[in-house]
Order: sequence, then structure tokens, then C-alpha cells
Amino acid sequence: MNLDNVKIRTMTIDDYDDVATLWKTIKGFGIRSIDDSKEGVERFIKRNPTTSVVAEEDGKIIGSILCGHDGRRGTLYHVCVHEKHRRRGVGKAMVVFCMEALKKEHINKVSLIAFKSNQLGNSFWNHESWDFREDLNYYDFVLNEENITKFNE
Repeated sequence: MNLDNVKIRTMTIDDYDDVATLWKTIKGFGIRSIDDSKEGVERFIKRNPTTSVVAEEDGKIIGSILCGHDGRRGTLYHVCVHEKHRRRGVGKAMVVFCMEALKKEHINKVSLIAFKSNQLGNSFWNHESWDFREDLNYYDFVLNEENITKFNE
């Protein structure tokens, strides 16, 4: 793990523009029109002010995770590391940061969703010993049809 020049810290709304730029560089990454707008992320961070994270190197954001909880279970969203900075332990360090922040808030379990087509992400989570759940079905219901997901090519 080579994290000598990498700083892992809590994400703030001031990081939004750089984080959104990073998101746009990640192939296959889904960006929601409302939830991932600056206003949507600001709402999320206000609700979860200590749990989201960015990784910086030389003042540039190279990774990020939106992380929050509902008082019972934590959830990781948009876990990403810039392609040029992968396989150095940045993703793992950010996940550990989020999990420690969740523990401080007395959250005992954390989950995430990875698209089946996200081979790199699924490989990462399997390698990190996260449990793949086959005992449940995941359902969602769209409340706002204007909140469209666009996938980066």
C-alpha cells in the first residue's frame, strides 16, 4: 500500500465540483440528475456530516465515497478512485475511514450496492471479504421520474 502522499479526510460540500469531475472520469459510473447534483449532495452531507470521504494527493481529489446512515445501517454510495491511482490502497483506506466514522455514530452494519456489470467493483468487494447476499431481493420504487441515471461511457 503506497499512501505516502495521500490524505484521507471528511468530504465537505466545497469538494463537490472536484468530486463531480472525478465521477465523470469513471467508466460505467451512474450519475443521477437530482441526487448527484450539488444540491442533492449538499442535502446528503448535511444529513451525514462526518461519514463521507475524499482522498487527496498533491491537493487533487483522486477518490471519494458518499457514506451515510439511517440510524441503523450505514450505506456506501459512489465508491470511486481515479483510474491512475488504483491498486495503491486508496479505496480500502477510504472504506476504513467511512467504517470508523460509522462506528463513532454507533452504526453496526454497513451495506452497498454494486451493479452486476461493475466487474472491477465487485472484484474489489469480494477481495475485501464483503459478503455477497443471496438471501434477499433488492427492490426500489422511483418517487421522482426526473431523477434520471446517466452512465458514463
